[in-house]
Amino acid sequence: MNTLDIPRIFNITESEHRIHNPFTPDKFETLGAALRLASGARVLDLGSGSGEMLCTWARDYGITGTGVDMSPLFTAQAKQRAEELGVAHQVQFIHNDAAGYVADEKADVAACVGATWIGGGVAGTLELLAKSLRTRGVMLIGEPYWRQLPPTEEIAKKCLAHSISDFLSLPELIASFGALGYDVVEMVLANQDGWDRYEAAKWLTMRRWLEENPDDELAEEIHAKLSTEPERHAAYTREYLGWGVFALMPKLNQRA
Repeated sequence: MNTLDIPRIFNITESEHRIHNPFTPDKFETLGAALRLASGARVLDLGSGSGEMLCTWARDYGITGTGVDMSPLFTAQAKQRAEELGVAHQVQFIHNDAAGYVADEKADVAACVGATWIGGGVAGTLELLAKSLRTRGVMLIGEPYWRQLPPTEEIAKKCLAHSISDFLSLPELIASFGALGYDVVEMVLANQDGWDRYEAAKWLTMRRWLEENPDDELAEEIHAKLSTEPERHAAYTREYLGWGVFALMPKLNQRA
């Protein structure tokens, strides 16, 4: 029987990650404070990974919430993290496809931090999040942008984009939210150190995995990644690609 899951390569390379994006713990702390989270606020996190955002916000701000993720491994890690931090009574983690997921109870904050593919892009993800959001609630979108525009399509692909058009500049990304009918009410941006922690943390994981699984069907692919990823990341991702979490609220209807 096939179990709902993400591609195995990600379960391997990110198996030791607590955060599956370029944020570091201090960035999630900054974001929680910026949102002025109140005790008892309800947060929905679609594509919740290993649950670090919900678990630390439950500990630090007293929120309650639900995380949904396709990876059984990451969902299990999220539940373990909730136990470690003593917040398992405040947050729950569901192994499910976040695409199309609508919460039974509407949330004060509805988030998709780095997985907007669940809605076919930003616009579709915002439509999905809106179905679970309370009036006056806030949506969170985590999305890449170009720190500097790649001079060629080849360099864009070295940043793991399909083309330059995959991402916008930061001003263009912010403007695009307005065009979709949302006010940008906060933002917290990752930095190059965050990219290092997300990307470089994979390298030791891959090396250890190769030592333990030399005959695995993915060993050749993992070995190739370990041989090329450090240089690729240093030359391209950390120089050209930015990433941030943007807090959005539907625009108010202004009187003419």
